[in-house]
Amino acid sequence: MKDLKISKKPRKYIPAQLNVKWENLEPLFMELLNRELHSVTELEKWLQDRSELEAALEEDFAWRYIRMTCDTTDENLLNDFQFFATEIEPKIAPLNNELNKKFIACSFSEELNKDKYFVYKRGIKKALELFREENIPIQTQIQVEQQKYQAITGSMSVKIKDQEYTLEQASVFLKDTNRQVRQEAWEAITKRRLEDKDKLDELFNGLLKLRHQLALNAGFKNFRDYMFQALGRFDYGPEDCYKFHEAIKSEIVPIMRDQAQKRSQSLGIEKLKPWDMEVDISGKAALKPFKNGEELIEKSIKCFYGLSDYIGERLEIMKANGFFDVESRKGKAPGGYNYPLAESGAPFIFMNSAGTFRDLTTMVHEGGHAIHTFISSDLELNDFKHLPSEVAELASMSMELISMDHWDQFFDNPEDLKRAKKDQLKDVLKTLPWVAVVDQFQHWIYTNPEHTSEQRAEAWKNIFEPFGNNFADWSEHPEAHENLWQKQLHIFEVPFYYIEYGIAQLGAIAVWKNYKLNPEKGLENYLNALKLGYTKTIKEIYETAGIEFNFSAAYVKELADFVKSELEKLED
Repeated sequence: MKDLKISKKPRKYIPAQLNVKWENLEPLFMELLNRELHSVTELEKWLQDRSELEAALEEDFAWRYIRMTCDTTDENLLNDFQFFATEIEPKIAPLNNELNKKFIACSFSEELNKDKYFVYKRGIKKALELFREENIPIQTQIQVEQQKYQAITGSMSVKIKDQEYTLEQASVFLKDTNRQVRQEAWEAITKRRLEDKDKLDELFNGLLKLRHQLALNAGFKNFRDYMFQALGRFDYGPEDCYKFHEAIKSEIVPIMRDQAQKRSQSLGIEKLKPWDMEVDISGKAALKPFKNGEELIEKSIKCFYGLSDYIGERLEIMKANGFFDVESRKGKAPGGYNYPLAESGAPFIFMNSAGTFRDLTTMVHEGGHAIHTFISSDLELNDFKHLPSEVAELASMSMELISMDHWDQFFDNPEDLKRAKKDQLKDVLKTLPWVAVVDQFQHWIYTNPEHTSEQRAEAWKNIFEPFGNNFADWSEHPEAHENLWQKQLHIFEVPFYYIEYGIAQLGAIAVWKNYKLNPEKGLENYLNALKLGYTKTIKEIYETAGIEFNFSAAYVKELADFVKSELEKLED
């Protein structure tokens, strides 16, 4: 019988049982700060001890976050989360800064293996440059405020046909072949969102102010420039993002326009409305890849076993340890995530399944993150596993595509399987303009920090328009149109984290292209890239995966043409 139990590595430095209170943590930080270092060996031992403490604290915080998002209505869980955010993190921050100074000042740090520690040292130097004591209370406040987004949106529900649904559950009706059903569902969802539009606007205005002050304190003109540093964007800058936006506009938007015309013709509708964009144009009912959350997990495990025993077994381990919460319910935070548990070497997958095809792709997406967590868990330092999002999302978005050959676990009907693959490839292309819009919008927000709510709504419309406004006619719903940005969790909770999806989507298409040519070699390169964690530059990790770190118009066109050709094969 397989051993599916997750066992944490034994602690060598911190107590086996560590109650997370400051009186227990402070002596550990002070010992690290005051420890004398007389050799490279002692420095490396110091780094490992520091890493062990960081991993324990990260996992403690992870569970507080996970439990809070699983039930946003439980005040005790919110208080547990806020305790860490307000009482622990602000005390750790200045000491972490002192530990970073100690590392850089240590003469033996220059004798460390340059290849092994290059990325790590670069990150430490960046953290030192950004640190400001006066920003600690602001960062604490931001963290507390950000969570209000989940509390507001997690409580949203609508009544359809006298039955209450979460917004995720209600979105299933947007795939209904009856246009009236779709319209009524869309209007109910939209009406409910708009009820809290002012509350969300007010929340964001507060966050904008705090983020701008953070940047000013750190010596930056604006929060955009600060975040490029904070996110460690060493391999590209704002101008590259603008070039990406233009590449998507010139190479992807025309494809999407053609697809919208086909949709319009197939549905027999002159003007597509927002509620016409999710229904299958074949006139067939929405795909039903699974019945419930349990079946989704089981089928995903089998699908992953199709790729390799190692990949399948990782999800099996997670199931055996209760590391899934997948079904949508009232009071649960929106969205989905894979949260790495730093000490356990495993992750927790959270999502809001409502029985749709999109839930399947969310699961394999988060499953890609999960494999990344497992395969990089033995890296020596905790920091080696702190992935830039361009790398993290490459793991997840590639998995969406390379797992498609095993989606017969979800669809025993060959026609349904073909439909699912077509929908996925169309979604791949659809992702890119939306990413460009959200990213460009964030550039505008933070480089124009004094803007009003009205100006922000206008900017959103102006940015959205050249990318096709999702190719729907919004003329009868201007309020919904100008507030559509409020749906995007990332804008509230993880600012500037979105361009990564676009970059990684291009990378994922390239990984899949290689996989199609040679499945064994393509999978091997993909896993070898994930094993690196963040011990190499983004460019080197992409090269290990057998792909380019490139988002030029020519490269976008090359990859878009490949997706189009694969779509055409499925149309035959």
